[in-house]
Amino acid sequence: MTDTASNEPRPQRLSCVLHGLRVLLATFWAGSLWTVGYVAAPTFFATLPDRMLAGTVAGNLFRVEAWVSIACGVLLLVMLGTARQLAHRRTLLWLAAGMLACTLVGYFGIQPYMAALKAAAGTEGVMEGATRARFGMLHGVASVIYLMQSLLAIGLVLRQR
Repeated sequence: MTDTASNEPRPQRLSCVLHGLRVLLATFWAGSLWTVGYVAAPTFFATLPDRMLAGTVAGNLFRVEAWVSIACGVLLLVMLGTARQLAHRRTLLWLAAGMLACTLVGYFGIQPYMAALKAAAGTEGVMEGATRARFGMLHGVASVIYLMQSLLAIGLVLRQR
């Protein structure tokens, strides 16, 4: 059966629409990661007069980004899981799963420890006193995970072709 408006079989047209949605979703996910991590957060620290305020604002933005990543990751894994005839399907699944794993480790594994250090430090802040080294180490690990996720995002976007 063909669609009279496009003379294209409906399953083929649906496949094209789903491909377009996958590309859009992967691009949105990658773009949001790169914008938050490499544009917005550094801008807060460069322009806000108080580093604690910049950290709080950036932390809130990273929290939102984590939930965006979880939603994008789950949706993309479902879409890829049902696309049986897709070229590079296994690679795309691994890339999306890796990105989602980075989010889960960062947000549910590392971030709670960072938040506990912030709460324990109180008004003094985590960059003063005994918590500085531990917070710096956790921040470094989180940054490496975020970089890994960002690199996986490059692969995910480029493999969508």
